Amino acid sequence: MTPAESSSSARRQDRVLDAGALRALAHPLRVQMFDILSQYGPQTASTLASLTGESTGATSYHLRALARQDLIREVEGRGSGRERWWERPAGGIELSAPESARTPAGRAAMQVVMTETLNRRHQQLMEYVSRSLSETDDWREGSIISTGTARLTAEQMTEMTQRLQAIIDETVLRYRDQQGEGVRPVTMRADVFPLPPEGH
Repeated sequence: MTPAESSSSARRQDRVLDAGALRALAHPLRVQMFDILSQYGPQTASTLASLTGESTGATSYHLRALARQDLIREVEGRGSGRERWWERPAGGIELSAPESARTPAGRAAMQVVMTETLNRRHQQLMEYVSRSLSETDDWREGSIISTGTARLTAEQMTEMTQRLQAIIDETVLRYRDQQGEGVRPVTMRADVFPLPPEGH
């Protein structure tokens, strides 16, 4: 959900978040709930309360705020009047909308969303590192935590990130809603960015 989540792939239609959607999302609990819906699929206010440690009243309130900006939607034909299921629409989102970045409030909202999202990603990574030795061999061997450094031009870096994003997009498109025995949510990260020039 960072700016790198955007792609030039023709298959991918990212939603550019306007100022209203950014403000709606710029709350730690809303970022967490939005991320849970992205990673684990449809949830109710009750299941989100259980997953976040918040009250059902709080999660219901924040779900409605997200829904007003079409960041999430109610799952049709599922649940009852008292138990509504919510989902995040498929597709990427773009946080760094130029019009939002023009105002201090817009930049502050973008900063909150990016900071909360990246903090959650880092927390999930560290939790995996802590439990990796208790994972079965097939899951552990299929995982990768890797860092490499190369000296690239901006064009070379862009070409590589587009290739990485295309692989992620293809995998998400093919398996996003897969169900069945042995299926688990898998998060895919591609952290590619330039380091400061020498001497800085």
